[in-house]
Amino acid sequence: MYINLLTQLKNAQAVKKENIKTVYSKMDESILKVLAGNKYIENFEKKGQKVKKFLDIKLKYSDGDGVIGGIKFISKPSRKIYLGHEEIKPVKHGYGLLVLSTSKGIMSGNEAKKNKVGGEALFTIW
Repeated sequence: MYINLLTQLKNAQAVKKENIKTVYSKMDESILKVLAGNKYIENFEKKGQKVKKFLDIKLKYSDGDGVIGGIKFISKPSRKIYLGHEEIKPVKHGYGLLVLSTSKGIMSGNEAKKNKVGGEALFTIW
């Protein structure tokens, strides 16, 4: 689940790890594509075969500090929050990123607003 992935990213940056490995899922892969596209991680690779697939993620640092300052989970398994495209607002005055699960896949808040698509608000990251 993406909550575990994001917690691993945040904790690994806190202890200055270079790479982390996590179990593969399609949702995690699409979230990592959004994070890599918005420069919150260096890159990631899908490795392994069949049942033993995993994601190898290279973390990004700026002046020795992790790029990820914080993460706030919006939707939880017990409570889902949905936003229309007109309800999407900038995160941290434009310095953060909102990630949504839409009918056209997982995308950032800016992409969803451009495509006029709403969806489930997963988390914000800054």
